[in-house]
Amino acid sequence: MKAYVIAFSTNGCRTAMAVRDALEGEDVSLFAKTTMDTLGIEKVSESMRSWTRKAFEECDAIVFVGSVGIAVREIAPFIKSKDVDPAIVDLDELGRFCIPLLSGHIGGANELSLRIAGSVGATPVVTTATDINGKISIDAFAVTHGLSIDRLKPAKDVSARILEGSPVGLISDFPIKGEVPKELSSGKDAPTGVYIGEKDEKPFPVTLRLIPRRFVLGIGCKKGTPREAIEERVGLALKEAGITIKSIRACASIDIKSDEEGLLSFAAEHRLPITFYTSEELNAVPGEFSKSDFVRSVTSVDCVCERSAVKASRDGRLVLRKFAGEGVTAAIAEEEFAVDFSDRKGSR
Repeated sequence: MKAYVIAFSTNGCRTAMAVRDALEGEDVSLFAKTTMDTLGIEKVSESMRSWTRKAFEECDAIVFVGSVGIAVREIAPFIKSKDVDPAIVDLDELGRFCIPLLSGHIGGANELSLRIAGSVGATPVVTTATDINGKISIDAFAVTHGLSIDRLKPAKDVSARILEGSPVGLISDFPIKGEVPKELSSGKDAPTGVYIGEKDEKPFPVTLRLIPRRFVLGIGCKKGTPREAIEERVGLALKEAGITIKSIRACASIDIKSDEEGLLSFAAEHRLPITFYTSEELNAVPGEFSKSDFVRSVTSVDCVCERSAVKASRDGRLVLRKFAGEGVTAAIAEEEFAVDFSDRKGSR
């Protein structure tokens, strides 16, 4: 997770440092917008509007250390939709209260606020209805269990029925582990329900389709390849494989491509984590792969896209071998998947 934390006073800077400690292991950057002592934290010289715009584009989460009013005013012009907005969390400058303001479920702000509060000793102030009523949040469950929400409107309908105690059906094309939550009932006998699968089906009059993110993209490209070329080739590869970008869990490539702006921009645009492997790691991947003497001469690997897809999918099965064109190669590998209710994050 990439997070920006911004403070507006010296006390706020102390709290911002505590937030950074709470998020150990994450990519956290600290900023300060104040004339006071920043305790060594980088000062923001640009306008808050400009800083916030950039943060929305670059980050998975933004933590404001200051009044809620400051946070609300700054984020308001940039709010788009709960499925694309970053998690927004606010703490007062003394770290007494921690409030998820935006993208509580899909963006993970609720989870983030609980994590921060538990570390800095703050009181988390979570206000989303399913959480305070002790019900499963289907969108939070989806995010934490590798499922993409096909459309937001049915997700709202499902949440409303869960809150009012009405029956919500559940059908899954994939194995289910653990006990199905009491808010859901297996079968089609409900006017509203959740379908977990990859088919374009609506087994309920109102159907929320959750798509398993169980595929990994392996990508190779020539030096300097623009994002648009990668986007086009990947789109054709997905069409060839008969899957959607919402089914993709991650991307992978070779480490010598780790500074390719087009590749990094593609991954960021789709909010996909990307992993880069050394030639030694890729050559150690077992299996039969496409071979290119030219690619081997440049990278020391016979087929970057196929090997990286299999590696990142934990030795998954290739469902699309090297698909090449316009200086880009793409391959897709699939992972085993099950719907796991045994560790039911998304409910409290």
